[in-house]
Amino acid sequence: ALLLLQVAQHRAESLVMASVSFLGSIIICALPEWRVTKIQDLGSDDFYVISEGLWKFCYTTRTYDSVPECGTYDSEYVSITQDLEVVRVLIVIGIIVGFIGILLHVAGSKFFNFVPDDMKKSKMVMASGVVLLIAGLFVLISVCWITNTINDNFENYLSPDSTDSLKRKLGTSVYIGWITTVLWFLGGGLLCSSFFSPPGVFKAVSLKNSIHYHH
Repeated sequence: ALLLLQVAQHRAESLVMASVSFLGSIIICALPEWRVTKIQDLGSDDFYVISEGLWKFCYTTRTYDSVPECGTYDSEYVSITQDLEVVRVLIVIGIIVGFIGILLHVAGSKFFNFVPDDMKKSKMVMASGVVLLIAGLFVLISVCWITNTINDNFENYLSPDSTDSLKRKLGTSVYIGWITTVLWFLGGGLLCSSFFSPPGVFKAVSLKNSIHYHH
């Protein structure tokens, strides 16, 4: 009975983590805060900050408390960089894959009768865990890529003759992305690890669900 309770608890926890991860993935996809660049005039206090996202960019001048102005990427004036363009595709795929994983999780839940066969339900839950891990992998690749490109170019000068300094740092989306990645992996890992429980646990779960269904 304790093992059955632990399995049910792990499944519930994984669904919560997957739901939070899905929301986090949508937030980092929409938030224009993947890479923040500050360009400062070394001869004065003038500077402006550019914040790049996957769909739009924002810039702030002079002071950090000024209202940022945002715009969408336009190939004629401001175009998205190649790394952010690839990350945009990866994050969108990750969101779609994660949504599929959540659907599989819900369909395999004992609270829904989309699939009457309990063994098929267990397989769907197992598949859900794998899919959630894949979704986390897409987000992980994205945040690692942007983190690496920024660390390789943390601070430099625009040109030898320029009086402007350029500094890049990680945006809020990257930090949220790391948390989201951990939750994707924890959610998927809980589901997958529960299938390595002692033999007979899932047969007992299936039998219990079957009895509950018939009553």
